[in-house]
Amino acid sequence: MPSEQWTHPEPGDGPAAVAAQPSPEQVIAGLRATSEGGAELTQLLTPEGQRVPSERFDRYVEDVDDETLKNLYRDMVLVRRADREANAMQRQGQLGIWVPLLGQEAAQVGSGRALQPRDMAFPSYREHGVAYTRGVDMRELIGIFRCTDHSGWDYQAHRFHPYTIVIGNQVLNAAGYAMGQKFEGKVGDEGGEATICYFGDGATSQGDVHEGFVWAAVYDAPLVFFCQNNQWAISEPTERQSRLPLYQRARGYGFPGIRVDGNDVLACLAVTRWALEECRHGNGPVLIEAFTYRMDAHTTTDDPTRYRLSDELEEWKLKDPIERVRAFLARNGHADQAFFDSVQAEADQFAAELRDYTFNMPEPPPDRVFSQVYAEPSPVLEAQREEYLSYLDGFAAAGEH
Repeated sequence: MPSEQWTHPEPGDGPAAVAAQPSPEQVIAGLRATSEGGAELTQLLTPEGQRVPSERFDRYVEDVDDETLKNLYRDMVLVRRADREANAMQRQGQLGIWVPLLGQEAAQVGSGRALQPRDMAFPSYREHGVAYTRGVDMRELIGIFRCTDHSGWDYQAHRFHPYTIVIGNQVLNAAGYAMGQKFEGKVGDEGGEATICYFGDGATSQGDVHEGFVWAAVYDAPLVFFCQNNQWAISEPTERQSRLPLYQRARGYGFPGIRVDGNDVLACLAVTRWALEECRHGNGPVLIEAFTYRMDAHTTTDDPTRYRLSDELEEWKLKDPIERVRAFLARNGHADQAFFDSVQAEADQFAAELRDYTFNMPEPPPDRVFSQVYAEPSPVLEAQREEYLSYLDGFAAAGEH
């Protein structure tokens, strides 16, 4: 049995390995696929910043000129700078927790910029970059992690659903929403709608994700499943999650799957545009596995040094999503040092404003916890609210005596 067969079985290649314990050759092949993405990886921009032509996907980025690529670079720099500032603020006690996205900027910005205004996005809890591309103010995200808001944005106006903390649950929500788009006749032509749903590699072990796959497949829902495979489900590596590359799981549900270089913003843009177009025309769903890496901890409560080696991190630093765009722009004379300096200055100002807002954020009133729980007033909730406020008033009255 060929060693590659354990990690890359394709139709007609024969059966996959069935042994409970893989051979040393199969383990080596699996590690190679984990670090390099394998032969199936779709890439348009190498880590060295060199453009790779693609007969299949070049047409989806024909409109990406020098200015557009510079804007994508700017997006990623601003998002990373805000992420680093929020991470620091959590360490200083200003936030209850923070979920870093360091290293995943290309996957989020590229896919987010592929969306049309009429499309809907369902995030998990790490999609700060997607939120930014949907016009959500980063300050509106802070309230979640400062524990003052459920979500501070109008999700219908931004077409960006509130964050979902329960692992994989947003996939069911997205499947239901996309089925509604199908039932209402909002697919079938260029003016159609589509939905995208974000989740991590660890979520693919959750039942909700697979139920979402089933429902979307059965009803041809216009849904792009966007899996950010950052190699670690908290402390468990991808090879402990699946014996197959994750994108190949789509085959079992009867819809296409594709693996894209998640550190390549151009490839993420192109592949997501293709997938969304498929869905808008009624050919959905589609699974995208964005092959990337989580450069920081799972959350600020996690210590990744307990379960992964530093040399793995150093290897992925060479595949940094921002640096490859910078290298392409500089090598081809599309941007000079003045441009890069201006973007960095803008990012620093962006972070400073976020910091100032967080440090000076007013404390919400006590009854805030009861607001936006239900769409319409609830007698039971109102009674609970009055009882709670009366309870608090009792402390104030006691302090006066």
